[in-house]
Amino acid sequence: MPSRDIAVFARQFATMIQSGLSLAPSLGVLAEQAGNRRLAAVVGDVRHDIEAGRTLAGALGEHPAAFNQLFVSMVAAGEAGGVLDTVLARLADSLERTDRLARKVRGALIYPAVVVVVAACALLVLLEFVIPTFQEMFAASDLPLPLPTRMVIGLSESLRAFWWLPPLFTAGAWVGWRRARATPRGRLILDRLLLASPVVGPLCLKMAMVRFARTLGTLVASGVGGLVAPDALGRARRLDDAEGRYIEFVKNSFPQPLGLEGRRIVIDCAHGAAYKVAPTVLWELGGEVIT
Repeated sequence: MPSRDIAVFARQFATMIQSGLSLAPSLGVLAEQAGNRRLAAVVGDVRHDIEAGRTLAGALGEHPAAFNQLFVSMVAAGEAGGVLDTVLARLADSLERTDRLARKVRGALIYPAVVVVVAACALLVLLEFVIPTFQEMFAASDLPLPLPTRMVIGLSESLRAFWWLPPLFTAGAWVGWRRARATPRGRLILDRLLLASPVVGPLCLKMAMVRFARTLGTLVASGVGGLVAPDALGRARRLDDAEGRYIEFVKNSFPQPLGLEGRRIVIDCAHGAAYKVAPTVLWELGGEVIT
């Protein structure tokens, strides 16, 4: 389910509740106006569950493909505290910020991706059609060729002889990547390689930090307990190995209640420790809060 559609749903739902409408009529209107047919069907099912006596969080939890554990946990906290409209508005803000961040990152990666694809296509054209022409000219001159030239000619001959190898390698790499992402160990290896890459790695690391900080801040502000929030956050999406490790670090190492600021700093420190990039100032602040 697109996050943008869920954000629009949360925003409109919050507005209707703030205007005084009850849950069932609001969900009925949203189901009729939803542009996404799958979302409309899901909202209709949620409305039927509400009319049957279920809580809103319980009804939403029956549709994990549309509403993840983060969404359900925040709605449950809003229902318990009587601030459902506020929680839904915060959820909409969080989803909209996440969507904007993802679109910015995709936009930033479009240019380098296009450059790489164009360069690869140009290289293939040179090796397949241009180099053979020069090879005939060099052969006619009967002069000794330098080593770089011989290497390029050899690469061109290999490509023409084994033209089926690049497509086969690409297909095999794609299938291997999909299968690796389906296993925890494979995801761990791919995530480590991604974080170690020179350009994409720091960008992915910053995205993970921003996503975690925003999501956890929204959870705590909505009334989800600081020690429950990491657990809900861990179930909210498929996290990489580093994020899973620092979530377990927080839950296992700090069972005693800390202040809101203490929990925030401790979790930030654990986040940095998992990625081995913890800023010194975070460790100093964390030590001050813990001690």
